[in-house]
Amino acid sequence: MQAYRTAIATQGDSFLINGELTYAGQRYQGRVAEGLLFNTRMVQGIFDDLNPETRHQWDYPEDAPGGAGPWDPDRNTNEFVAAMPLWREAGVLSFTINLQGGNPRGYGKDQPWHNSAFTGDGELRAAYMARLRQILDAADVLGMVPIVGYFYFGQDQRLADEQSVIRAVDNATDWLLDCEYANLLIEVGNEVDHRKYDHAILRADRCHELIERVQRRSQGKVATPKGRLLVSTSLCGGVVPPENLVAASDFLLLHGNGVGEQDRIREMVDQTRQVNGYHGQPILFNEDDHFDFEAEDNNLLAALDRHASWGYFDYRMTGEGHDSGYQSVPVNWDISSERKQGFFSLVTAITGTAAGG
Repeated sequence: MQAYRTAIATQGDSFLINGELTYAGQRYQGRVAEGLLFNTRMVQGIFDDLNPETRHQWDYPEDAPGGAGPWDPDRNTNEFVAAMPLWREAGVLSFTINLQGGNPRGYGKDQPWHNSAFTGDGELRAAYMARLRQILDAADVLGMVPIVGYFYFGQDQRLADEQSVIRAVDNATDWLLDCEYANLLIEVGNEVDHRKYDHAILRADRCHELIERVQRRSQGKVATPKGRLLVSTSLCGGVVPPENLVAASDFLLLHGNGVGEQDRIREMVDQTRQVNGYHGQPILFNEDDHFDFEAEDNNLLAALDRHASWGYFDYRMTGEGHDSGYQSVPVNWDISSERKQGFFSLVTAITGTAAGG
């Protein structure tokens, strides 16, 4: 068994890595970065497509760094791991990786591809978990904190019924515990208020049941001050979480998609802290597709104003090439576009050259 070296904890509304506040002492234009987790949405790190009708859509183009070729999930994960030190050197301490990925088209209605680390009855697919292990091991060595997502509304229908969902939660949680990771945050479901979720237990009014299930199942089994996994879930862009999720969660996930006004970002954080059940836990945006990183104000800086962490969501937009986007498959995992460079440069400026942890 590998000797693991990175542990995550919370203290009030701040994060600590190995007992030390992240970005210790760091300020940017009077704003406090200490205790935050700047992150980026990298949910396709273990992506595959089990549908032979759509798999060809993800073939590598001529301008891919490794050259043209058929879709290869192992190549994708290898390139992901090779890029991770670049993100860490820029001050990004966290990223979201999802067992059911995200929409490789960015936004869209139909998702005929089949991307799920779970079988229909909630068992784990060994090939997916081997790729996840590769990423999580690398993150531990780098001192990074992956946000491991279990379910995505475009793929949760791959599970047969509610018992299969529960079995999948237990199996994924047990697998992480068996690996003895201490550096993980868990996002049970991505945007659980989305109308596309097929299973009632994954929707916002019941998802706290799964949050609490992971907490109970992991209690006493993680080498961190809390002794268990830290768990939350997210909602759609611009939405403040309801009382049941706020009360159950160890940290709170917000999304800035659709929020073009920076004052609304600030207001979301303020309103979240006023929800009944809030108990002082950290607030973290782990999905926002608004940029303007060179502007005097942007969504990242607005979150920073309220001591909330912020996460970059980037997909390949119309007319853009392979270098753009981190959610569009096949992915160039390097800091390879002007938009990516803008995000990482601002995080570096905020966090300083000795990004904490």
